[in-house]
Amino acid sequence: MGVGIFFIYLTVSATTAEERELIYSYIKNADYRFLLLSVCFGILSHLSRAYRWKYLLAPLGYKPRFINSTLAVLIAYIANLGIPRSGEILRATTLSSYEKIPFEKTFGTIIAERLVDLIILLGFILLALSLQFELIWGMLKEKQISSSSLLLGGALFLLFFFLIRFLFKQEKYSLIIKIKTFLKGLLEGILSLKTMPNKKAFIAHTLFIWFMYLAMFYVVKWTVPETATLGLNALLPAFVIGGLAISATNGGIGIYPFSVALMLVAFGISNESGLAFGWIMWTSQTLMIIVFGSLSFFVLPLVNR
Repeated sequence: MGVGIFFIYLTVSATTAEERELIYSYIKNADYRFLLLSVCFGILSHLSRAYRWKYLLAPLGYKPRFINSTLAVLIAYIANLGIPRSGEILRATTLSSYEKIPFEKTFGTIIAERLVDLIILLGFILLALSLQFELIWGMLKEKQISSSSLLLGGALFLLFFFLIRFLFKQEKYSLIIKIKTFLKGLLEGILSLKTMPNKKAFIAHTLFIWFMYLAMFYVVKWTVPETATLGLNALLPAFVIGGLAISATNGGIGIYPFSVALMLVAFGISNESGLAFGWIMWTSQTLMIIVFGSLSFFVLPLVNR
């Protein structure tokens, strides 16, 4: 939260009162038809994610109700607004409680789908790099990393790896045995990717989810006059940067609009329009998560009497 507040401070300090007034006017006069369309795309992505989950749980012998999977997913998103990455744990706990599935197995399937999502995100990063290689490479060159830093990082990683390996060979500690049992169930959940019978349907839902993510970002360009003419070659890098930045703070507060604006400015968009675009996109999706996530806490016990 402190990081998010810091980026809000950076945004305020980098703009004058007139510029902030202009940003507010862009947000106030935004075309809310496209904003509503963006929210609809977001809802469809969440429903697809909940439905996709069943393909990972099926090989483990579990068939949760779709309503429970959907509510668990929405609860996870609102939890991440409070404590980043806590949503995955709460999502697994929710389904485990209401569907009587071992926590480590539900959590393992969540890790598995996150790995798949990471691969798709890397694909978008490569696509953005290929479309705007010279521009992005020029920006990355400003943040040079020394070879000594890389060597130190590699050495620390190897030291940590061998320390964990040594500890896991110790069978006399009950805590180590419990951790190994948990990790075994976690691995079983991850390996459900390999044994699930409906791989094509799983891949189709994965592609649909990410297409919805891109679509809900793309249509927001028509809410701000200056960004309306932007093509996919400019919006894709902003989409990627936003996707990377959103997990840095609670739901991307502060840093998401700042990062998106930074990328759009590189494509000739004014800082005011870029910030307005980022704040409109972030606010609409955050409000949608708050509304549906909050309702999920009340609906879940009602549908599981």
